[in-house]
Amino acid sequence: METTTTHADAIAAAADEMAALATAITDDLLGRPTPCPDLDLGTMLGHIDMLSRAFAAAGRKEKGPLTSSPPDPAASELGDDWRETLPGHLRDLATSWRDPAAWEGMTQVGGIDAPGQVLGTVALSELVLHGWDVARSVGADLTLSDDVLQVVYDFHYPPQPQDERDGMFGPVVEVPADARLVDRLAGLTGRDPFWPHGSLEE
Repeated sequence: METTTTHADAIAAAADEMAALATAITDDLLGRPTPCPDLDLGTMLGHIDMLSRAFAAAGRKEKGPLTSSPPDPAASELGDDWRETLPGHLRDLATSWRDPAAWEGMTQVGGIDAPGQVLGTVALSELVLHGWDVARSVGADLTLSDDVLQVVYDFHYPPQPQDERDGMFGPVVEVPADARLVDRLAGLTGRDPFWPHGSLEE
């Protein structure tokens, strides 16, 4: 139960960080590139909105159109009212995983059935990593605590072989062992901490 509570707190913190980053973005920034090739910032925000709704449904064990098929990030669209809807969907995501029942038994997202404990941590990872993507796109820093970042780092370490990472992450980017945790997490998940000079597969 302690782990579940800690992870739920981390999801809430990551959702709040994402909402703060997103709602500070002006319309003229939506066309900016992100560390994800083929995804500009507007499309990335649309993807985040979609995954927020999907993982909120997964936390409630609501199988349906939101959870039954893999997402296509490049096909994500950002609605005109996104400044109101995206923060609400992020809050809903955090609320759904506050329920201890969300972490018990099986649930579904992206057409994949897996234990709630696993998919709840995936939800956190999505928020943190795409929060990094959004922050880098606008030249900001991700200000999440190391306690939150460590949960995601531990989830992805040690990295899978590259043939199993394809479609999820690019090759690991080597980062000094004494670098900031946020930079080591970026490298572990195929991101170059010094982007836009680097690149990212997804």
